[in-house]
Amino acid sequence: MYKEPKALIVHKKKWGEYCLFGIQTEKIANLAQPGQFIMVRTNDSLHPLLRRPISIHSVQDGTLEIYFQQAGTGTRLLSQKKEGEHLDIIGPLGKGFRLESSPERQNVALIGGGRGIAPLYFLARKLRDLLVPIRIYYGGKTIEDIPLRQKFEEENFEILLSTDDGSFGFKGIVTALFQASLQEFFPSRIFACGPEAMMEKIAQIAREKDIYAEFSLEAYMGCGFGACWGCVRKIKNGTKEEWQKICEEGPVFAGEQIIWQEEEEFL
Repeated sequence: MYKEPKALIVHKKKWGEYCLFGIQTEKIANLAQPGQFIMVRTNDSLHPLLRRPISIHSVQDGTLEIYFQQAGTGTRLLSQKKEGEHLDIIGPLGKGFRLESSPERQNVALIGGGRGIAPLYFLARKLRDLLVPIRIYYGGKTIEDIPLRQKFEEENFEILLSTDDGSFGFKGIVTALFQASLQEFFPSRIFACGPEAMMEKIAQIAREKDIYAEFSLEAYMGCGFGACWGCVRKIKNGTKEEWQKICEEGPVFAGEQIIWQEEEEFL
């Protein structure tokens, strides 16, 4: 883990409320693994006080990319940063996707909903280097919610797209798209990130089909490295259920470990 108080923004793209930044930070980029994140200070003043956790979207030649959606004050301020400005960041943080759980040459599905696609580009490139056959499922409410589709296509990844309103690709939610394609592409592993309801449905499908699955969870975080206990969630550990810190033990967990929100209501 490193603290970079003056990481340079070297490129920026923006699509409505979605942003992609390229940040020059060689130390963090060289250590980063798919599924990890950074903590970003979004403003020079004391408001907002806390940093924001942002998934690492990709790394290349000492540059780290982040992709995020404006969802509140912090990310709105972050989206206003320009090329040539600096960011105060800490990373890489957390435990990412377990690549050793993906046997070579067995089909792997990557499923991203909206901004949840963020860590899956980095993961897709890493899996391709390992010669793993992958298919990417990328969904959003409308065409405006899937702006990274061209980036994946330019890399020649096999990608299937969905929109809830049918404005692009398959009409319906991304979980329906995934379920409809299982007969012709049955994965041995699933890696997913997105809205809680989407991931819970994928977890249900994975259980029914006996497919190993991992999910990247979101959480409000105070510090990002386990000191504040601000991001705890009940997680299964063998036969026990215990509170674990998403920032330190996650953000990626195996599907069988996760207690989904609806389950938790009945505990």
